[in-house]
Amino acid sequence: MAANSLHDASKTKSPDCITNSRAATQGQWGRAWEVDWFSLASVIFLLLFAPFIVYYFIMACDQYACSLTAPVLDVATGRARLSDIWAKTPSMTKKAAQLYTLWVTFQVLLYVALPDFCHKFLPGYVGGIQEGAVTPAGVVNKYEINGLQAWLITHLLWFANSHFLSWFSPTIIFDNWIPLLWCANILGYAVSTFAMIKGYFFPTNAKDCKFTGNFFYNYMMGIEFNPRIGKWFDFKLFFNGRPGIIAWTLINLSFAAKQRELYGQVTNAMVLVNVLQAIYVLDFFWNEAWYLKTIDICHDHFGWYLGWGDCVWLPYLYTLQGLYLVYHPVQLATAHAMGVLLLGLLGYYIFRMANHQKDLFRRTDGRCLIWGRKPKVIECTYTSADGQKHRSKLLVSGFWGVARHLNYTGDLMGSLAYCLACGGGHLLPYFYLVYMAILLTHRCVRDEHRCANKYGGSWERYTAAVPHRLLPGIF
Repeated sequence: MAANSLHDASKTKSPDCITNSRAATQGQWGRAWEVDWFSLASVIFLLLFAPFIVYYFIMACDQYACSLTAPVLDVATGRARLSDIWAKTPSMTKKAAQLYTLWVTFQVLLYVALPDFCHKFLPGYVGGIQEGAVTPAGVVNKYEINGLQAWLITHLLWFANSHFLSWFSPTIIFDNWIPLLWCANILGYAVSTFAMIKGYFFPTNAKDCKFTGNFFYNYMMGIEFNPRIGKWFDFKLFFNGRPGIIAWTLINLSFAAKQRELYGQVTNAMVLVNVLQAIYVLDFFWNEAWYLKTIDICHDHFGWYLGWGDCVWLPYLYTLQGLYLVYHPVQLATAHAMGVLLLGLLGYYIFRMANHQKDLFRRTDGRCLIWGRKPKVIECTYTSADGQKHRSKLLVSGFWGVARHLNYTGDLMGSLAYCLACGGGHLLPYFYLVYMAILLTHRCVRDEHRCANKYGGSWERYTAAVPHRLLPGIF
């Protein structure tokens, strides 16, 4: 839910191909070695316009009560000039810079200096030192999985401050929202630039680097596969989960506090957005070890689209529903609220259970029960980069027999629920749904292209057995 069109966050994480195979070909790893004109045009477009898109949405809320059309109409009719809009935009402040520096420093310390203890007392939780997938160079990196612990400590401190300590107002994030945007951009560009320089001059593993010869593509999509500083600070794991996703729930809480400050209550729509998105965030950290086997870690290199996307795109655009509800305190009818809640929970159930079935199938080599039955499989073979042939199985049971990416369908149902909680007064809260639909459709095509190249005729038999991607009978 963190774009392969800027940040794949979160809920969109999915190992490619529903198979129990653990080997992979070099051709399946990472981004392209060569850049076609369409990819280059897309990269340049995103580099130029993604920061503007984020600014436009946040500015529209700050100056035009979240109307997406009003700024355009004002400029088109001469009622306002671009310079007028920019002049009204809050600039970066010393307070915001201090807050953001403290925030990132705190998350770095929680990540590198505090070994996980949650796995010692939480049944079923996998934390502590875990191994990732094999990289193209044959390296198996180790990770300190402690994201759930960091989330819990951060939020315990937040609630302790709100109810007992009063060190700062719980509305502090909203009150400094645009100044913090500039700080997030500085970090996003700084870490992306550093990662590129590091890839050229002092990579963690030179064999895991890819160079296309095109500066813009290398900058956006990244050079290094797993850039690290020292033994444990892994750029991809840190920036994908911290600071953006931990901040997600704090941002929503700050928006709820601001709504209460302004209107004397927190509406049921704001409660729904906070609860449904918190479920996703907690799911992400509960399954952080599983995340090590997903596309972001197993295939993507670390560049601007992960570095800047995690720092800016995710926290500022994934929280648009909460921001909108500060300016428009929607109170839903009970039936509407219950419908939104049920849709969100059903979407989460499909998303989580589909991923659980896939993980169970892989861990047991297919020796398991799915929906109470022995799973149906398609036997297949493929050849790895070293010329060795491998046998594998494609799952055709459970949710994976209904559609090839039903976990994404659950993702979209949850996204729709977030948006429906905001009513139908404005388009702005629905940007997230449109974005996720484009992102996940692109992810479907990308996953299946990789699987078709890997499995050949076996993949054709799988798509014949499970003909639809996202919506059974439709698509």
